[in-house]
Amino acid sequence: MEIGIYTFADVAPGGSHPQRLRQLVEEMELADQVGLDVFGVGEHHRPDYAVSAPVVALAAGAARTKNIRLTSAVTVLSSEDPVRVFQQFATLDGLSDGRAEIMAGRGSFIESFPLFGYDLNDYDALFAEKLDLLLKLIDNETVSWQGELRPPLDNVTLYPRPAHKIPLWIAVGGTPQSVVRAATLGLPMALAIIGGDPKRFAPYFDLYREAWSRANRKPEEVRLSLNMHGFVADTTEAAKDIFFEPHNQVMNRIGKERGWQPSGRREFEASCGPNGHLLIGDPDRVADRIIELHKLFGNSRILVQMAIGAMPHKDLLRAIELLGTKVAPKVKEACQ
Repeated sequence: MEIGIYTFADVAPGGSHPQRLRQLVEEMELADQVGLDVFGVGEHHRPDYAVSAPVVALAAGAARTKNIRLTSAVTVLSSEDPVRVFQQFATLDGLSDGRAEIMAGRGSFIESFPLFGYDLNDYDALFAEKLDLLLKLIDNETVSWQGELRPPLDNVTLYPRPAHKIPLWIAVGGTPQSVVRAATLGLPMALAIIGGDPKRFAPYFDLYREAWSRANRKPEEVRLSLNMHGFVADTTEAAKDIFFEPHNQVMNRIGKERGWQPSGRREFEASCGPNGHLLIGDPDRVADRIIELHKLFGNSRILVQMAIGAMPHKDLLRAIELLGTKVAPKVKEACQ
């Protein structure tokens, strides 16, 4: 059972992007020191997030860490060039001594498509074609490839060469076709749960395992991750009080963009409950909730997004410390 965190390096209104980037590296260093397994950095191209080039941030973290795995969360592959994705992560893999991972997805925002000159009408086709190319680049030293939306490659070898095969995860948000595609291709899957009762997502993991089995793959090789929002503090009430306002502001801002109904403290409290999607509380409460979810999903990894909105940096550092020193040991002992 691997336990880690992921972040989009949220910037508070009026905040400094450079300062947030420096804080991000500090968070990676602490996560490594307290024994967390994975640190993920997401990609956005908006004023409320500091990271538009996750590999650069992860490379800075690689220089300050020793053991923690470093992954994107996610690489928006539809608007990226798979050649550059491979080269960047191969570079990160060398700098980190084999700790790089790619988490590829279609992304929950669309700002990267016009920014890089892609047509949203090709949303699905771009992802499928670029995923096909990226897999060939990861699996083969020399590649010839032809698609419809990108110029072909003829007997190409990319450099630098990684010392081993870079792990590629597929991130999904609840689309059955994406779940089946990941399993059919033999790729580990990360499922984001940022709303509703987590139990309603269990069928997606069942669907993945069914598709995995139909592809004649070994059940013991299944690797599944839950990606969820949460926060740890010394007491449950403190965790709720610290997390509520930053989280509520972000979700209502995004919700307004997408036509969702605004929410407040009552909805937040329900989301922290036994059927909620937020992992909020003191270390024992958060650990117990993660153990419950593991029994439901059979996942081998969980990544928690704790740095949301205008989260005070000192509170975030304390949450990382508690997740690594208190939550993770209890979870790993129970999930052996």
